[in-house]
Amino acid sequence: MTAAAHPRPSAVAQAVAIAGRSVKGVLRQPPQWVPSLVFPLFFNAVSAAAFDRTRALPGFPEVNSFLTFLLPATILQGVLLGATAAGNDAAVDIENGFFDRLVLSPMSRVSLLGGRLVGSMALGVVQVVFFLAVLSVFGARLENPVAGILVLVVVGALLAGAVGAFSVSIALRTGSVEAVNGFFPIFFAALFMSSAFFPPSLSGGWFETVASVNPITWIVDGLREVIIEGWVPGAAAKAVAVSLALGILAIFMATRSLAARIRT
Repeated sequence: MTAAAHPRPSAVAQAVAIAGRSVKGVLRQPPQWVPSLVFPLFFNAVSAAAFDRTRALPGFPEVNSFLTFLLPATILQGVLLGATAAGNDAAVDIENGFFDRLVLSPMSRVSLLGGRLVGSMALGVVQVVFFLAVLSVFGARLENPVAGILVLVVVGALLAGAVGAFSVSIALRTGSVEAVNGFFPIFFAALFMSSAFFPPSLSGGWFETVASVNPITWIVDGLREVIIEGWVPGAAAKAVAVSLALGILAIFMATRSLAARIRT
């Protein structure tokens, strides 16, 4: 057989194959994805029951329910939980030697990274749709459903790619599943130190200061404005732009980490 009879798949085809393998790997391990669906819903239910009356406080955003207020927080919490699976998979491949075989193959280096990020983004989209479907049954409402769903899906995918790239970067640098999992509390702390669960202006003090410079706050505020008020181009652009910027930064880090891993 000549080489022309078996042409090498394109970089896109290789990335799709890696993405499919990544998604299948996640689906085969329920402990990786079940918590990212169940825990945010549980936290949402508990918070809505405990803090619903805070909507009467002066300065609290005018929403029909606390569920609606927490909708962007629930989505981001699920995405942060689920996207770390990309780093876990990469670390497992490094530990068992499969990553080395991929590097020695004629596979495109872009596909090695891009495939995992596509898998993370696909999972992020599924999570957004799932949370929207469940919470809408219990009373969460979007002022403009079409615009709201579109912005939430785009931001969910971008943020999933960003977190996935960061976790893959850690995996490539350390080759350790434990190291990847050890960085998760940073994501969780960033979420809680934002406007995701309560308006920082009503808390005041150091929390308001920290939340005001937290990129997660900028994303949440943009999403919340679109959810409550409908199509607000500036708010939508802010949420998308910040998510995209974080993704570009994380991909740059992952690319550097991949180059360092290949050299060694």
